[in-house]
Formats: sequence, C-alpha cells, structure tokens
Amino acid sequence: MVQLSALFWVSAQLASCHVTSGRTKHGFIGYGIDMYKPPCAFSCRSIISGAMLNCSVMDGGEDSMAGMAGMDMGPEFTTSPECYATDDSFLRTLAYCMSTHCSGVSEWKLEQYWVMNVAGIEPGQPDPKESYATTLSRMANAPTEMFMGDELNRTMLVSEPDYRINSKTLITFENIEATHSRYGLVILLLGLLIPISFSLLRFIPFPKVLRARFNAFVNYPSIFGTYHAQPLPYQAGNAPTRGQAFFIAYIIVLNIVLNAVGLESAYPDSVWYSSTTVEIATYISNRAGVLSFANLSLPILYAGRNNILLYITDWSHSTFLLLHRWVARLCVLQACLHSAMYVRLYQISGTLSTEQKLEYWIWGIVATLALSLLIPLSILAFRTRRYEIFLIIHIALAVLAVVGCYEHIFTRFTHQWGYETWIYIAIAIWGFERGIRLLRIARNGLQTATLTVIDEDYLRVDIPNITASGHVYLYFPTLTWRFWENHPFSVADTRIRRRGNPSAISSPVIAKGKKSAETVKVNSDVSIRPNRERSSDSKISGIESSTPPETGITLIVRTRSGTTAQLRNHSSIRVLVEGAYCSHPDFSSYANMVCIAGGVGITAVLPIIKAFPGNVKLYWGVRNRAIVDEMEAELKGIDVGVVVGRRIDLKDVLEGSPGRFAVVASGPPGLADDVRAIVAGMAKTKDVKLYEELFAW
Repeated sequence: MVQLSALFWVSAQLASCHVTSGRTKHGFIGYGIDMYKPPCAFSCRSIISGAMLNCSVMDGGEDSMAGMAGMDMGPEFTTSPECYATDDSFLRTLAYCMSTHCSGVSEWKLEQYWVMNVAGIEPGQPDPKESYATTLSRMANAPTEMFMGDELNRTMLVSEPDYRINSKTLITFENIEATHSRYGLVILLLGLLIPISFSLLRFIPFPKVLRARFNAFVNYPSIFGTYHAQPLPYQAGNAPTRGQAFFIAYIIVLNIVLNAVGLESAYPDSVWYSSTTVEIATYISNRAGVLSFANLSLPILYAGRNNILLYITDWSHSTFLLLHRWVARLCVLQACLHSAMYVRLYQISGTLSTEQKLEYWIWGIVATLALSLLIPLSILAFRTRRYEIFLIIHIALAVLAVVGCYEHIFTRFTHQWGYETWIYIAIAIWGFERGIRLLRIARNGLQTATLTVIDEDYLRVDIPNITASGHVYLYFPTLTWRFWENHPFSVADTRIRRRGNPSAISSPVIAKGKKSAETVKVNSDVSIRPNRERSSDSKISGIESSTPPETGITLIVRTRSGTTAQLRNHSSIRVLVEGAYCSHPDFSSYANMVCIAGGVGITAVLPIIKAFPGNVKLYWGVRNRAIVDEMEAELKGIDVGVVVGRRIDLKDVLEGSPGRFAVVASGPPGLADDVRAIVAGMAKTKDVKLYEELFAW
C-alpha cells in the first residue's frame, strides 16, 4: 500500500493534468474534449508519475503542481518529458498496468494514448522511444514487486487499491466536468430557444377568447400596479409584466437548480480532496464559474440592436433589455460565488497566500470586480441622468470583464479544456452585432442634415439621400469630441417635403382646457379624410407637384440636455446614419386600430398607420400646437384627434371603441402604462391587442 504522503504527491501530479498548460483542444469537456479517456490508462500513469526515476533530477524546489484545494506538497525533484519517454522502468510498469486494466479498450486507443500522454500533455513533447505494443512485448516476465510510491527503478506492479481510488477520482471528476458543460449549454440554448418557442405559439390558432384572456392576465398587466415603462418609485427600476416576471423567475430558478444538482462525491476513494465537503464545494464553485461563462453571452445578445431574436420572435427590444439586466445579474452572482468559494477552499488548504500571487488568480479578481461594478453603475437613476457616461463605463467594464475571464482561463489552463470557448461565443456575438452596425453606417455614408427649429421643444432634421423606415441611430461626429455617441430617432417621413406656406388642415382638436372634442381649424380648408379614404394626391399642404418631395428621411427631435440641445445652434450638420431598424407588429387579424401618441411619439406610429390596411383612429396629445402644424402634411389622409395642453381621456377613447381592434401606444412612459392598464382590463371581456413603441433605458 502506498504511504499517504506519497499518495498525495501522486494526486498532485495527476492534478497537473487539469491545472497547468496542455495541448490545445476544441469544444467543451464531454462535447469534443475528453479529459481522462481511457481512464484505465490515465489511472495507471497517475499512480507512478510522481515516482523518482533513474533519470529524475533533484532540484530542491517546491512542488508547483499542487493547484487544487485540499492537496499536499511532494518530493523535491523534477522528471522531464524526455525522461518519461525513455525510462524503461516507467514505460514497462505503465504498459503492464494498462494491459491488466484496459482489457476492454481497443488497441488503437491505447496506442493513441501512449503517443499523446506518456511523456506528458504539453505541446511539442517527445514521443515515447517505443510503442505500447513493443514495450509490452519486451517484457520477458510479469513483475512481482509492488510499487510503494517512492522510487521506480525497475518494472513493478500497481496495487489494486491505488488503482481503484485513482480511477474513481478521474471518472467522477470528468463526469462532473461534463455535467458542467451540459448544464452551461442548457442555459445558453434555452436562452435562445424559449423566446423563439413562445413566439411560435402565435401561429397556433388558439381561440380568440383564450388568447385575449391570456393577454389580460399574463402578458399585459405589470406585477407592480401600473408601473412598467414608467420607473418604480425612487427610480428603483422598471417592473416587468407578469409574463416577463414568469420568464425571469424561470431563469433564476433554472440557474439555482442547475448549480446544485448533478453532483457526486468520490470520497473517501479520492486522491484530490480531504473530505466530501471540500470535494462538493469545489464542484459547486466550478459549476458556478461555468454557468457564469454560459450566461455571459446572453446579456450581450439581448442588449444588441442587431439581436437575431428581434427578427425571428415577436418580443420587443425593451423586453430583451429587461432580460439583459436580469441575466447579467445572475452572471455576476455566479462569478462572485465561484470566486468566494475558491477563496475559502484555499484558506482551508492553507495555500491562499501562494495562489493569490499567481497570474490566473489576479485576472480572476479583475474579471469578478469588473462584473461586480457593472451592477451599481447601471442603476436606472444613473442611466437616465448620465446616459453617455454610463454607456462608456458600461462598455469599458464589460470589455475588461471579458478580457479578464479569458486571461483567467488562459493563464490557468491555456486552451486544453475548452473553457475559453464560452468567451469566444460572447466575443463572436458582440463582434457580429458591432459589425452589422458598421455595415449599416457604411451603407448610408456621411450625410449633411438640415436642421429647422420648430419651437422651444422640437427640431426637424431632414437627411437627404437616405432610404429608411422605422427608426435610425444618428451619430454627430463633428458636434462633440465624443464621436461614438449615437441617439435613436423614429423616422417621421420617408420623403423630405419642401415647406412653403402651408395651406391648412382641418382636424378634430381638443383645445387646451376644453373637456370635449371639437373641430378647430388648424390652418386651412383642407380636411383630413378618414383612413379608408386615404389619398395619394400630389397636393399636400401647399406643396405642388412641380416641387416634388426629395428622397430622404425626416426626423422630429425633442431637444433635451446634452447632444440634442447643442443641435439647436446649427442649421446643418454632418451625420452618420445607422439603420434602418424596423419593428414588425402583426395586425393582420384585426380590421381596426386605435393609435395613442404623445408628443414626438407620433413619429413612431405613423409608419405603422401607413402600413395598416384597415381603419385607423389616431389620438395625439401634445403640449403645444407647433409640432401639429409641422406634421400636417404627414397626417394627410389619417383620421386624427389632437389634444393640446392636457392628457387624452384614454379610458373614454379606448373603452368607446367597438369590436375587435389593435392598440398602438407611443409616447411618455406614464401614457404608455395607462394605456397598458386599460387594455389589460378590456382584454378580459373582448379581443384587444396591445403594441408599444417605446425607448427603453
């Protein structure tokens, strides 16, 4: 039987197979990467690899291999790969052990193992001086002397107890590592497939009543009163809807469960761990690290403007941004758990002071701190008040975290166990998203925008030679030194109209302070016709066919502080246009639509109205008349009611609409939440579909 100290030295040598550098492999453990297969061969080598051979060199140094928590130090000598590859006693002892314990393994697999692993696992190491079969054939007699764990200067036997505990340790550890990979893939794939699966349900012809009830009780209501787009009190964040909350709860529970199940202990038949508690704690810590890596890609995917799920699901960008924040929190918590548990494990083993000086440890701390700082520096109050600063810090910390995670893995394991694949996935998603942004910008090129002041709140931005619908992101490279900043704007018109003295439009306007709607002359004698009588006349607001609209886009910008406020000082400016990004609401099953817009939110609903073939009624609330006058031409042919200076009576407007209809809301968060609450109540008794066009922080 091997002495205890020698046994721990053997285990330290074995541990070197997964805590030091090795040959590059691709995939994940259990999915393209094998750690210790065939386990019989790895077990045989692990028992004798710590022995002093005739060619070993005494160095007087400390063992640098014992990297796992709960391991002891070993003898002070070094055995080189060349020594392993040429020492007859080592080769023959290993070959005989493999022949007696690997009877079920094919000859070619044993030969493959022999070439790849006898000298070690480092790249570029020498091949053994002779093959496995040749080494075995040169043995005239079977060995009779038992290896005792110290010197190996002749062919010896490996004891069955030693083989059993080494084999069980290896098999258990690789099974657990493969489970880490499997559960990580479950997290990642479900994060992709569940949104797709739920979106596909819209193609199943459920009874309209059942669909409406589901929306009324699950999809539309918020879990906190009417708060959803509007922040919770004290800027505590945005409340999810019940449906969103169910999905978030599912993600949280799934991560907790997968971090705690599928664990088994090899103790007391383990050469790596001093107790079951230490062993299981190590596995949980490793699991948390892998799941954190798996979760790292999802927030990057969800946050992207070019998130592929936006095009193959009916989930909104604001929903994915909400999921981005919650999954990111799980990623951070799992990284912190991984780090904290390893601190404790190394404290128990007494090696913390040594480990924390190593490069992999330092990079792990960098990654964990960067991830942890993302949470407090992403609170809603900071995002809304200092968005440009938030964005720079957010991206910088995210990049530092990804780099830190990669370096943590590389300096610990190089590329031998595939942990870096999780990082590659995250980088690929981010790179794809940014690449598509650059292509969108390059497609439109550098343009000159014309700026026109509408009033103290709004600007009109006309950009020629651009074809776009939906919304775009504008960059102002000459406005400030922060050339990377960009802002989203909805496209109000896909043609640039030359403004002259507008004729006028007669539209139903609820004047400031009035309690009921009345018809008020806006400017002229041209009437707004109902949606079903939309006209394609060339004469619009005094624009004759002799001065046709130009190709380009028109944006209406509400100026606030920061970049948009600086635009008021310019009549023209150079811009880069990223877009267009189009939403794709499906209203094909509805013949009627009610649109509620507040302020500049009119620009988001106009493309939807123009694309809808049925009957539309638009209600538009504004603070003053200037923007109404500016948008007269764009409103031609639309049945619109305008409320100036006060809020629209949403309850009266929506509950007074007959039959089945769709509701589109775009405007301030408070207006959107009021519409949501009313529609949720109505959907309990009638078929009403809600769609929101909102900017989410």
